[in-house]
Amino acid sequence: MAPTFVLVHGSNAPGRCFTSLQRELALLGHRSLAVDLPGHGAAGFSAAYQAQDLETFATEPSPLAGVTHAEVVAALTDVVRRVHEHGPVILVGHSRGGMAVTSVANAVPDLLARTVYLTAWCCVTGNPAHYLQDPAHVPTALLEAATVRVGDPGQLGVLRMNWRTADATQLAALKRAILADGTDAELLSFLAGMDPDESLDGGDDVIDAATWGRVPHTYVRFTRDESMPLALQDTFIKEADARTPDNPFDVHSLEASHVGPLIHSAELASVLASLTLR
Repeated sequence: MAPTFVLVHGSNAPGRCFTSLQRELALLGHRSLAVDLPGHGAAGFSAAYQAQDLETFATEPSPLAGVTHAEVVAALTDVVRRVHEHGPVILVGHSRGGMAVTSVANAVPDLLARTVYLTAWCCVTGNPAHYLQDPAHVPTALLEAATVRVGDPGQLGVLRMNWRTADATQLAALKRAILADGTDAELLSFLAGMDPDESLDGGDDVIDAATWGRVPHTYVRFTRDESMPLALQDTFIKEADARTPDNPFDVHSLEASHVGPLIHSAELASVLASLTLR
């Protein structure tokens, strides 16, 4: 029976960020489901955000405030269980979505035919803060783009971004950070679909060799990624392989920025499609 790809978005993203990838997968004859993790899909959208009333927007309550990683994992596990009723599941996470993928694979490995990390977090020896202690792992371009942050995360209970900025300096920083291989119009289109808010709880789970390690796993490196530095991607792969030497990562590489393959998806879809033949 053919597998279904369950696609898990990254930070400040909704399931619709996978529209192009789903189209390419469908053209190759494959089923896919893009999830909206709890609070996503409409999180933080308001009249103030639409009108760029940043004073009001900076203090508005968020539907994502208080959403925990445990709730995210429970919701994603439920999706995986329901999809598994109809055949094998390949669970795919992009960026921060890798944290949820790891947690689900730790908990219900028997429901997964494979996990796939797309330039994604795959923590092995510590939480994200642990990895960012290494200067080679710090996403400097992403930090430069963080000037689009709005409000106080401590008061809001979320990380809030103004993706609809018209500031040329901020837009240039965002392009360097996430879509250096795209056009200005593609950047604006992608940002328009982003959720302004993101949960503060990304979890601290690391891979469990006894459960996660039983599931075949693939890592797709994005070699021009300035938000998830290549050195960090390679660290995840190296550490995971050391933890599960009998089941190493199946590694592929795309010459791409952080979200480039979510916009121009044919090559990525081809890589994913190849996994169904194994």
